[in-house]
Amino acid sequence: MSEVLTDEPLSSHTSWRVGGPAELFCRPRSVAAMAEFLHTLPPDMPVYWIGLGSNLLVRDGGIRGAVISTVELERVIERLDATRIRASAGVRCTTFARHCVRLKLGPAAFFAGIPGTLGGALAMNAGAYGGETWNNVECVETIDRQGVAHERNRDAYSIGYRSVSGPEPEWFTAATFRFAPDEQADMSDIGLMVKQRGESQPIGKPSCGSVFRNPQGDFAGRLIEAAGLKGRRIGGASVSDKHANFIINEGDASAADIEALIEHVRTEVRAHSGVELECEVRIVGEPSEAGGQR
Repeated sequence: MSEVLTDEPLSSHTSWRVGGPAELFCRPRSVAAMAEFLHTLPPDMPVYWIGLGSNLLVRDGGIRGAVISTVELERVIERLDATRIRASAGVRCTTFARHCVRLKLGPAAFFAGIPGTLGGALAMNAGAYGGETWNNVECVETIDRQGVAHERNRDAYSIGYRSVSGPEPEWFTAATFRFAPDEQADMSDIGLMVKQRGESQPIGKPSCGSVFRNPQGDFAGRLIEAAGLKGRRIGGASVSDKHANFIINEGDASAADIEALIEHVRTEVRAHSGVELECEVRIVGEPSEAGGQR
């Protein structure tokens, strides 16, 4: 069973709280329902995927095509044997971290530092506190554009820093992770990570998490702060005073405001340090017909 809406505002489904409408918006409750929906789409219709909407900027003109949300999918975490865990793409990374730590498997606590769901973490090799999603992936389950399911071994993918490439177009529906026994794993580790995040990041304000990838041997936040950009504002978007690699929606930002500020930060950092920052956030959709920022 799937809920299918037309012209659904994506500002309601992204952590930045901006974004125009999706031509079609589907919220399936099972992988089977997702497959059925995909099978009914015109073959030339673009398909986009969204979990909790972190790490995603949808432009103000919205998305021409179909958007599939994973938030209503079954959230399954199952222990396969002493060291392997299978989890579905809709599981929150923080939930997955807690489950693995309770089972004394690791290293897995770092997942608590990743906003969003496992599906998004798999798609971009998300990481936190020195850990990366694909370090422990054994195999994945995917679905293709025609709604056909596949199981792929890790070696079907090329994995890099915040990047994953493999068979396309396919999207992750679940993964099997292999961890080592970790008798030192403790729920207090997760509590400490959550506390550190709250102290160093603007938690509670609309953002996407880190906007830029860290360049090799340095930190994007340090470079942005060194360029004097903390607090810089365009329209309703501002560079966080707490962590310079976060851009905040101050309450009335448009996607155009945020995108303009992203480009401004890149230009200023390039001029100040000679480093070309790369976006970690995905930018999708069409500009507003009105054009420009508000």
